[in-house]
Amino acid sequence: MATTFATKTFKNFINNEWLESASDKTITSISPADREPVGYVQSSTEKDLNDAVEAAHNAKKEWRKLGQAARGQILFKAANILEENLDDIAETMTREMGKTLPEAKGETARGIAILRYYAAEGMRKDGDVIPSSDKDALMFTKRTPLGVVGVITPWNFPVAIPIWKMAPALIYGNTVVWKPATEGAVTAAKVMECLVKAGFPKGVVNFITGSGSVIGQGLIDHPLLNAITFTGSENVGKGVARSASARGIKYQLEMGGKNPVIVTKEANINQAVEAVISGGFRSSGQKCTASSRVIVESTVYDEFKQKLVEAAEKITVGNPLTDGIWMGPCASESQFNTVTKYIEIGKQEGAKLVYGGEVLTGGEYDSGFYVTPAIFEAVTTDMEIAQEEIFGPVIALIKAADLEEAIEMANHTKYGLSASIFTSNINSILEFIDEIEVGLVRINAESAGVELQAPFGGMKASSSGSREQGEAAKEFFTAIKTVFIKGS
Repeated sequence: MATTFATKTFKNFINNEWLESASDKTITSISPADREPVGYVQSSTEKDLNDAVEAAHNAKKEWRKLGQAARGQILFKAANILEENLDDIAETMTREMGKTLPEAKGETARGIAILRYYAAEGMRKDGDVIPSSDKDALMFTKRTPLGVVGVITPWNFPVAIPIWKMAPALIYGNTVVWKPATEGAVTAAKVMECLVKAGFPKGVVNFITGSGSVIGQGLIDHPLLNAITFTGSENVGKGVARSASARGIKYQLEMGGKNPVIVTKEANINQAVEAVISGGFRSSGQKCTASSRVIVESTVYDEFKQKLVEAAEKITVGNPLTDGIWMGPCASESQFNTVTKYIEIGKQEGAKLVYGGEVLTGGEYDSGFYVTPAIFEAVTTDMEIAQEEIFGPVIALIKAADLEEAIEMANHTKYGLSASIFTSNINSILEFIDEIEVGLVRINAESAGVELQAPFGGMKASSSGSREQGEAAKEFFTAIKTVFIKGS
């Protein structure tokens, strides 16, 4: 069991100072497991935001001039400090958003690896030599930072997502203003404490909490902002795009998915079941890459469904700090209400709930936001539960006559983030790779998950702008200068 957890009030970090908001107000972060306070963060104002952006603006020239290698050394130090605090940050994450402790530790470890990956970018090339038509000239490209980057992050990955945005922004010479989601802001504050200890120069990394309408929108609209990277809902993301486009600044959006898994008649059924359970129900289904639609060829449908339900019956739901618990609560009351609403919608649409979808009550369950994983069948592709992102532990089973119909069904959505197929047929694999309309294609593996060194992002309504992570991050966080040199 976890150690006793002490709640505290976390301040904003602006221009290398921990500061209370000008509002003198705080926001309480509540544990979804028992509704107890996890901590308190600042309810910030426009003045606080102005101070943060101005600090980043004033710091950008010297940070750029420091050079990539020196910036990389600070990121390496930040990774080491985060590693020293892994257990505390993971426990905070588990308490704050309901992710089980092993998952929280895994996410924090991933954040450490991301910092080290981008720290090493300090010693990699930042341009190319290009042949010139003038034999006496030298022509090359070099990368230059954008300036002040706004970072708006969600609650479902309160360590990994902020780091995979901020680490490349910083190594390539940008300064940062970070606004985390309130539901994960205490965890975010502890990550920020690690960055502070790493010794970033004054004004390079700024941390501010508060409402999306004041701080989030204010950040996007700020005249000193040069770029915005956002992960969150589609509706909010569209607003970010409109505001950024109106100002002519660069923007990067990750906005979710409705990720399909195709199970063919040549699939290893046990492998497919294990992957669907993990991809659909880990983190209570609260991943943008979570499996939410499972399209199964009719000849193996009954076998797959039976084994899927049997596997779901073994899932233990409860306090995520408790040993042996496989799935925790929904991350907040709002998310719990969304999940239970869609379960009722599925029933009303005529889908058949073959397992779960129950609100857990009694004992510890009465204090938290617990629901059992839900599996629907008799789902058609036009139903809301097959089209809308639920962001919870709800899977829709859909029967397909063959692979061609399965791919057509999989593509029948406005989203295009990730998709996977289970088959031993190489022709089916090649057809799937070519025809599926997503940015992340997975073969005989769950839809959820991406490696930090690989580009991450989707198609259609899932993403906008250049890809995140890996070397692809350079495309967003830098601009290219083409240089032509000739002797006098």
